[in-house]
Amino acid sequence: MTNTIRVRFAPSPTGPLHIGGVRTALFNYLFAKKNKGTFILRIEDTDQNRYVEGAEDYIKEALDWCNIPYDEGPRKEGDFGSYRQSERKHLYQRYADQLIAKGHAYYAFDTSEALEYHRKDHETKGKTFIYNWHNREKLDNSLSLSQEEIEKKLQSGAPYVIRFKSPQNEHLELFDEIRGSIQIDTNTLDDKILFKSDGMPTYHLANIVDDHLMKITHVIRGEEWLPSLALHVLLYRSLEWESPKFAHLPLILKPIGKGKLSKRDGDKMGFPVFPLQWKDPKTHEISSGYREDGYLPEAVINMMAFLGWNPGTEQELFSLEELVQEFDLKRVHKAGAKFDPEKTKWFQQQHLQRTDTSILTEEFSALLAEKNIVTDTNLSAIIDVVKERAVFTKDLWALSKFFFIAPVNYDTKAGKKTWKEDTPALLQELIRVLDGITDFSEEKVSQEVKGWITAKAIGFGKIMMPLRLVLVGDLQGPDLFFITAALGKEETIQRIQNAIERLSV
Repeated sequence: MTNTIRVRFAPSPTGPLHIGGVRTALFNYLFAKKNKGTFILRIEDTDQNRYVEGAEDYIKEALDWCNIPYDEGPRKEGDFGSYRQSERKHLYQRYADQLIAKGHAYYAFDTSEALEYHRKDHETKGKTFIYNWHNREKLDNSLSLSQEEIEKKLQSGAPYVIRFKSPQNEHLELFDEIRGSIQIDTNTLDDKILFKSDGMPTYHLANIVDDHLMKITHVIRGEEWLPSLALHVLLYRSLEWESPKFAHLPLILKPIGKGKLSKRDGDKMGFPVFPLQWKDPKTHEISSGYREDGYLPEAVINMMAFLGWNPGTEQELFSLEELVQEFDLKRVHKAGAKFDPEKTKWFQQQHLQRTDTSILTEEFSALLAEKNIVTDTNLSAIIDVVKERAVFTKDLWALSKFFFIAPVNYDTKAGKKTWKEDTPALLQELIRVLDGITDFSEEKVSQEVKGWITAKAIGFGKIMMPLRLVLVGDLQGPDLFFITAALGKEETIQRIQNAIERLSV
């Protein structure tokens, strides 16, 4: 086996990529980059009946959006292509034949009706039908038939599958990089189908052959493949190949209750389980995606990294580069990782605060253009003072719209609290103070208005609270004198006058 680390992410194009799949891709990517290795995308499309149009493009677009691009794969051909299993089907027959020749596999001609009969017969006796050592020589296969009968069936075109011949009475000791030593009694294994008479391999044979030919050193995959580990190690042994190292990642669990996170959980609780929006080509049903919901890829990656892994420190916020430096399979948990939608929003908010203001300004400018708002206001300064309360870029509008649109309605509760009998007269006097200020900067307006309030010997609340109400529409927002400076003298005075007319009725 090569000394260079080579890992692969091998999804099936049967629909949108679940975040569990993205998490698997991420951990493979982090492991590869930490060890200066190669991250490979292989499309496992041997099951053409389940192939979904557009799913492969979705997978690649999702990886690109998450900023975890593959080094080798479709359209990035390396020395080990093709990277679609359907384009490699000519490779698998020889290895199936090799297993038969060495006595590690056999032809099975059992019809589906015959197998169903055996299953039901076992059920009536309170047993489970398993096709393996204890009954295979009694069934319709090349272990129970003469060579003449086998040749006759093959030449006649009788349907068949090739099954792996699981060893009997053997104690296997396997090793998982995350879970440690695993003991398996081979008598409990069934004889899995490796190859079908239509010329297509099953996942078990195809992925072993491809991993070997692509020189994969580490197979990092989901926990759902743990029951297949014994078979895969036995296949490597039977083909006389060195086995890669295996690591099985923990399941991503529902936020509440038990079981694996599913699309239904997201639909029920209102959060995406897919990185990008997906429109089902058959049903036209649309499933939400993190990208379209406004999440930053950096936040989604940070969130997914903590689904089953931790750095061993108190640090929670990581860039992708930092994750590469810190990632270690030894710090991946065995237990399932519970998904937390609120924690995902927390990661989003934190990464939004980390985003360069120039990037947010560009996005916010586009949002204003969609609303046909033209302004010469310093958008960067506005974003800097409101973004602390934002979770998504779209929140910036709700937090700052009063800078661009004068309020026509005023919060009723705030109005009752701040608007007193003498408020209109005080605000008329404030207008005269503001009108006399030539330098309408934040500092100068603050100085003049506070000086006037002090000189009148009235409480600051009698002026500052109603002033915020008339400028914003409620009692929220950043520093009041930042707002007046951003609006300018004319607009500030106009808003005060509008409020006096509306609220004094």
